[in-house]
This record gives sequence, C-alpha cells and structure tokens, in this order.
Amino acid sequence: MISKERLKNIFINMVKVDSPSKNEYEMVKWLVSYLYERGIKAKIDKVGEKFGGNSGNVIAYIKGGLDLEPVCFQAHMDQVSPCLGVKPIECGNIIKSDGSTTLGGDDKAGIAAVLEAIEHIKETNTPHRDIYLMFSVCEEVGMFGCKYLDIDDLPVKNIVIIDSVGEPGAIAYKAPSKEHIDITFYGKKAHAGIEPEKGINAIVVASHAISNMNIGRIDSETTSNIGEIKGGGSTNIVTDSVSFNIEIRSHSMEKLKKEIENMKICCEEAAKKFNTTYEFKHENSYPSFELSKDSYIYKLTEKSMQLAGITPNPMIIGGGSDANILAGKGYDCAIISMGVYNPHALNEYLNLDELYITTKAVINMMTLEI
Repeated sequence: MISKERLKNIFINMVKVDSPSKNEYEMVKWLVSYLYERGIKAKIDKVGEKFGGNSGNVIAYIKGGLDLEPVCFQAHMDQVSPCLGVKPIECGNIIKSDGSTTLGGDDKAGIAAVLEAIEHIKETNTPHRDIYLMFSVCEEVGMFGCKYLDIDDLPVKNIVIIDSVGEPGAIAYKAPSKEHIDITFYGKKAHAGIEPEKGINAIVVASHAISNMNIGRIDSETTSNIGEIKGGGSTNIVTDSVSFNIEIRSHSMEKLKKEIENMKICCEEAAKKFNTTYEFKHENSYPSFELSKDSYIYKLTEKSMQLAGITPNPMIIGGGSDANILAGKGYDCAIISMGVYNPHALNEYLNLDELYITTKAVINMMTLEI
C-alpha cells in the first residue's frame, strides 16, 4: 500500500535540503543517495557547466517486466528564493513553511510523488513498464537543465511532468511560447533649463513607442508585458538613454512574430519622429508546446487519473515550464497537478491528501496499459 506517512517524510526531508536555482548540488546528492539505497543507479549529467550551475540533472532508469511503452517521470529540483533553511510546519493535512521562505512544494512535491510510487511498486513487487526518471536543475530561471539536456541520455518518447499547481486532475497539454525583447532608445544630453531644445529626451521617445504597442491581453492566445524601464537621472539634464524589456507570449508562433514586428515598427516610427536611434534585441525563451489528446501519454494519464478516482481536467496554461523545452526536443509531455498552492510565495502550501491521490495516479502510469 502507499504510505502517506512515508510520502510526507520524503517531502519534508527534501524541503529541508537547500536547492536554489544554479545551486542544487545538495539536493542532487540527496536524490542520488536515496535512489542508490533502493538499488537504482542514477547519472548526474554535466549541464551545469554550460550555464554556471554547480550540478546537473539526475537521470535514472528502472527496468520493467511489462512489455509496454516506456515512460519518463520528470520534476525539477530547484526552488524559488527565498528558500534557504526551510522550516516545514504541519497543520493537519497541510504542510507549509514558517513564512520566512517559500516551501518548495514546487516542485519537490512532484519528486515526492514519484519516489513514493517507486517505493510502492518495489515493496509490493508490482509489475511495471520501463521507467525513466529525470529530475532537472534550474527550471525556475530559464529551464536550463532541460535546454542543455543531451537527448541521448533520455531515450524515451513519453514524459509525465509533475509540476502543475492546484487540486489533482489538471492535465496541461498546451502552453505558449515566450519571446524576450530588450529595447534601448538613444537621445541627446542638454541642459534642461537653459537649452532643452538642443537635447533629445530618450524618455519621451520611448514613451511614444510604448504608447503605440499592444500591451496586456492582446487576444485569447497572446499577451505582452513591459517588465522594467531604466534611464534618466537628474531633472536638469535631458535624458540621453532609456532601456526597457518586454515579454510576448503566444500559443501561435505566427501571432508572436506579428507582435515582434509591430513593436519594431513602433520603435522605428518613434526614432524617426524624434530623429534619433535605437537598439532592438529579441530572443525566444522557449517554444510553444501542444500535446495531442490522441497521444499515448495523454490517454495513459487520463486513464490513470480516472482509476485513481480523479476527474481529468485538460488545461491550456499561460506559463512556461520544462515541458516547453522537452517538447521542442521531440518528447510528448503531459503536465499534471499535485496539490500545491500559492507557488513562488511565502504562503505556499501542500495539501498532503491531494499529493497522496496524485501518487496513486503516478503508480497507475507506471503499471497500466491503455
């Protein structure tokens, strides 16, 4: 039987291990040791060397006895700050931090569900499919663990990602692409009180460009947002440089490209109007992804939830995750929820009863045919 007490202890032991993004080494050691003690050999890849992290992803393989399609179970090890010295507090079936840090339910609850599922199938000698495990680093600050993953280390098509918030049942099957844009307008300095006409105020130029951009909810598939503006100083100097950054998200790559071009036009027109120059740089942070509801892993996830007493709730989400990167590498990914609430906040909490139900569904995914 699944042990709720063991599941709770696994989770609590993990959240006590510090694992901020790019500094997950202690969590990696904990996981590798945990798996080794249960006869599972894990590999630590070297992706951290590519982005200044102190460790890599943890990847493991468990040979199964059932002739079924292999499935990988994936979650990330890093945690949003402040996250050092987490002190978990139990309040009935709720686990939270003491309020000075995030809890780390995002995404150590996902890891806990996988580890307890493995404990169950080993303890009961339950026949299962070939199982891959992939616990990634640096998801929270750019999905770098998955971006630099060598697909030869993960020779499987189907991935279940336990990293969605809320009550069990969510199957996130579609998420947008995100474009990051950096814009700088250049003006000309002058004394603001004596000869302002000799200057070009970069703040005014940037404001003109921004006023013509589409910001906020653009349509049902597309959003944009200005994150930060920098520039200027003393009021007696005409500002000669202003920089700002923007993100655009869309489920449609065509619409994403259209908004990028529209922002370029806005900048070009503003620069022309005020007779000045600008720089416009953009980079795709991650691609969009969409999992077919006819795919093997979607159907397996849906059936596994139903047999666990969970009502599947297919969802289109607005954020990015490891799934975007992995899908871009050719994997079929389904993201599921596990009873975590208020992620990235000091009042984050885990509903242990809901994690327990999620673990039942994960066990089904390890053992069922469809």
